Amino acid sequence: MDQSLLLMLSNLLHLHNYLDPTTSPLLSPSSSSSSASSSSAAPLLFFTLASVLSYLASHPPAPPKKRPPPSKPPSPPSSEFSVAAFRALSTEHIWTMEAPLRDAQWRSLYGLSYPVFTTVVEKLKPYITQSQLSLPSDYAVAMVLSRLAHALPLKTLAARYSLDPYLISKITNMVTRLLATKLYPEFIKIPVARRRILDTTQAFHELTNLPNICGAIDAAPVKLSRTPSPPTPPSSPSSSSSSASSSGADAGMIFISKHGYPSLLLQVVADHKKIFWDVCVKAPGGFDDATHFRDSLLYHRLITADVVWDTTIPVRGQAIRPYIVGDWCFPLLSFLLTPYTYNRSGNPVQNAFDDALMKGRKAAAEAIGLLKGRWKILQDLNVGLNHAPQTIVACCVLHNLCQVAREPEPPEIWKEPEESGQPARVLENEKSCHYYGESLRQCLADDLYQRLSSR
Repeated sequence: MDQSLLLMLSNLLHLHNYLDPTTSPLLSPSSSSSSASSSSAAPLLFFTLASVLSYLASHPPAPPKKRPPPSKPPSPPSSEFSVAAFRALSTEHIWTMEAPLRDAQWRSLYGLSYPVFTTVVEKLKPYITQSQLSLPSDYAVAMVLSRLAHALPLKTLAARYSLDPYLISKITNMVTRLLATKLYPEFIKIPVARRRILDTTQAFHELTNLPNICGAIDAAPVKLSRTPSPPTPPSSPSSSSSSASSSGADAGMIFISKHGYPSLLLQVVADHKKIFWDVCVKAPGGFDDATHFRDSLLYHRLITADVVWDTTIPVRGQAIRPYIVGDWCFPLLSFLLTPYTYNRSGNPVQNAFDDALMKGRKAAAEAIGLLKGRWKILQDLNVGLNHAPQTIVACCVLHNLCQVAREPEPPEIWKEPEESGQPARVLENEKSCHYYGESLRQCLADDLYQRLSSR
């Protein structure tokens, strides 16, 4: 038994005998009865308190044990796509890497090399800063480029960057709008400088053996991930509801291209380096190339002689101004030459000209293949219809940046289906321009065939 407990019980017994002597066996019964009245002087409560105090005095409480500080929950590992990880890579480690390895890594993530990426950021940063975006400018641009290059859906991108899908959509719309408006005039413009015209026409001449070609035009549908919904018609009596629904169906059908999927029509003019110098996205995919061309700003500037290339070359006594070439889906005009036939069913002179012209026209077709190969979002455009045109134009601006910087071609180049069909009809107001185009085409065809025959 604990020694301190024995001591407490002994003290309690002595104290009780002192205060209540009647309990002592040494006293006689008579003396015990005479002092019974004094037993109330030591109540049981007093003895209990005394014993407890005595025990506590001999057993001081042990000091409380120090609790270990609560452990902090382990912080989640930094994501490869977090701001911190991006900042560490782009500001600390990127310049310690060899240029080929650095640029290959950047292209795999964002579709272009690091120097071209920094060029885009520097040009967009003032506008992004004005928007008071909560993310760094270079991080926002990188996120948008990754979506354009890999066609990532909003939900996938939101999970990767740990951001709300609405915020990612807002940032994508802002960056593509800035590319399509602020950078478009700098990187996509009609060649008017004499030096550039001479370089372009000389390069096309080496390619086609035709003089004074300054560009190639082509159109291609950009597939939409879903058919745009027509506007909901207002409520009407049953007699007119069927016509309203059919009108809505027609509104949806105008987006269906001749290849059978919903799309928007992209029209480009490219030079020999496959650099676009004009881009137009104005029509649903159900429109034909000629209608889209006639609705473009380029057509109106050329038909009204607002754009004049004064670099002329005499051929068989006729002054040949610079012109663009396209396939049979475009109208034959003085500034736009097209083939005689689409299936080489003409005479030897016509077929020789058609072969040469289609070599030049291929520059635009290959440029579109590079465009869709680099920016895979254009293979199945998963943005809202209101933002689709600016997204397409933004990708064209980025394509030109890559071409100017001589970025390597993507491993997979998109191939459009082969064109077929009859030549575009000529409008009444185009007849004089069309007749001049016919004369120009025949002159060039005769000259080409003569040169080829004399070799």
